Amino acid sequence: MPNNLMFLGFAVIFVWLVALSIFFWRLLHHYNSLTKGVSPKSLRAILEDLLKDVELQKKDIDYLKDYSVKLEKEGRVHIQKVGLVRFNPFKDTGGDQSFILSLVDSNDTGVIISGLFSRAGTRWYAKKVSEGKGVEHELSEEEKRALKTAQ
Repeated sequence: MPNNLMFLGFAVIFVWLVALSIFFWRLLHHYNSLTKGVSPKSLRAILEDLLKDVELQKKDIDYLKDYSVKLEKEGRVHIQKVGLVRFNPFKDTGGDQSFILSLVDSNDTGVIISGLFSRAGTRWYAKKVSEGKGVEHELSEEEKRALKTAQ
C-alpha cells in the first residue's frame, strides 16, 4: 500500500509539473510574440513606452478638445446666415431690381444692406442688427423678411 501511495504522489507531482510546463511554455510563447521584431527590450520597457505614448495622446486629445471648443465659440460670431430678398419698392419702376442682403451670425447679429433702385439712381443703406432687431433704426418688413430667410 505505501508503494501505491508513493506512486500516486509521484503521478500527481508529474501531472502538476507537466501542467506547469505547459503553462510556462504558453506564457513564454506569448511573451515572445509580444516582443517579436522589437529590439532586445524587456516587456516592462515596452509597456512603459506604451504608457508614455498613451499619456502623450491624452494630452493631445485634451488640447484638441480645448481647441475645438475655442473654434466653436469663435465661429459663432462669423457670418453664418445670408438672406437675400429682391423687391420693387416703387410702383413706377419695372421689375424687382431693389434688394436687401442680410449677413448675420448665429445670434442674428450683423448687418443688413439695402439697395433701392429708382429711375433717378440707386441708393444704398446699411443697418446694424443685434439679435434679430435693428440697433439704431427699425427694420422694414422687407428687411425682416431678408433676416427671416437667412435663418
